Amino acid sequence: MKKVIALTLCTLVAGVSFGQKQEKDKGVYKEYDRNSSYYVNSILKGINDYEKPAKKKKISRRLRIDFSGRNLPTDPSAYKQSWHNNPVSQGNTGTCWCFSTTSFYESEVKRIAGKEVKLAEMYTVYWEYIERAKYFVEKRGKMHLGEGSETNAVARMMSMYGIVPHSEYTGLKAGQKFHSHAKMFDELDAYLKSVKEQNAWNEAEVVATTKAILNHYIGTPPGEFTVDGKTYTPKSYMSDYLQLKTGDYVNLMSLKKSPYYEDAEYKVPDNWWHSSNYKNIPLNDFVNTIKQSIKDGYTISIGGDVSEVGFDSQEQVAVVPTFDIPSEYIDENARQMRFNNKSTTDDHAMHMVGYQDREDGTWFLIKDSGSGSRNCGEGCKKFGYYFFHEDYVKLKMMTVTLHKDAVKKLQKKFKETNP
Repeated sequence: MKKVIALTLCTLVAGVSFGQKQEKDKGVYKEYDRNSSYYVNSILKGINDYEKPAKKKKISRRLRIDFSGRNLPTDPSAYKQSWHNNPVSQGNTGTCWCFSTTSFYESEVKRIAGKEVKLAEMYTVYWEYIERAKYFVEKRGKMHLGEGSETNAVARMMSMYGIVPHSEYTGLKAGQKFHSHAKMFDELDAYLKSVKEQNAWNEAEVVATTKAILNHYIGTPPGEFTVDGKTYTPKSYMSDYLQLKTGDYVNLMSLKKSPYYEDAEYKVPDNWWHSSNYKNIPLNDFVNTIKQSIKDGYTISIGGDVSEVGFDSQEQVAVVPTFDIPSEYIDENARQMRFNNKSTTDDHAMHMVGYQDREDGTWFLIKDSGSGSRNCGEGCKKFGYYFFHEDYVKLKMMTVTLHKDAVKKLQKKFKETNP
């Protein structure tokens, strides 16, 4: 998933009345002052206090849904929730894929081992960059370079390098309040491009230089550490203390273009290593699996499009407006068409942690690391959360990562299709 400054990506939201007959949504133009957003007033301010002053943004006018009289379910306490840590910010970075899925694995540790832990997102990010550097050399520079990745990258990195507690590796320097990777990425990007220009395909040298850049900006990751009086390596901490088995997790997608009940590649730029370990399933199975899993007490790392007219970072709600597509017409064809014409894009990853059933359908509580979910201000009860209607998930959320036990019925279908 790409870096998300949610206020930049998000425009508006439909408050939809779902019943026997779906009423039409109305739109209004409202002024949007980005200078009053959480991103500018808190994240950028924190970064700029550490680095340099920021330029003021222009006020813009955007089409939005008229929410007058709408009863939006934006109280987290009204949702049935599974345990999760409080929302944390990804700062000004493109690491939503890691924040969302690390949060997911924290919930898994609580569910499996009964332990409440906070894990280090930047440890995974560090080794992801190392693997990108190796891949860059292997492919002679023919790859997508960016800050983004996918939710399944976290298990991939943990299987290679393990994981560490957040207290052992924050990725922040003294006095640095928010993560900011712009300078680090620019330096990495410039270096790798110079490797390609000079035809200097020495993997050991490229990895060493990449490590030097990362060590300068986000620190050197630990090789061992002590927890509860016992010394662990990152791998032994994952297996022995956290009791996590990366092979126990599956990734689902639903796109008509690929055969159903077979593994497929999720063809987006941030799947830079061309992973094809996504199990492609029909849309009804996709949505029903999400619903049943969250109701059975599992949480889910989920990713997709948040640049929609129905995604509002002021109300912190995501729905599908009638002037986009009526609820009854959302199907695999509408989903595939939007992916093909790039009106559905691979923007952002989040952590689904709860649900609420209402007359208008199922709503999901979404823990978020981006800035848009924080516009209500620190201290407000919905700070760091979004509220997704099931139609938005059905049309716009493209992939999920969850535990294999949550998809036992689907596993049987895969076996029947691929005996």
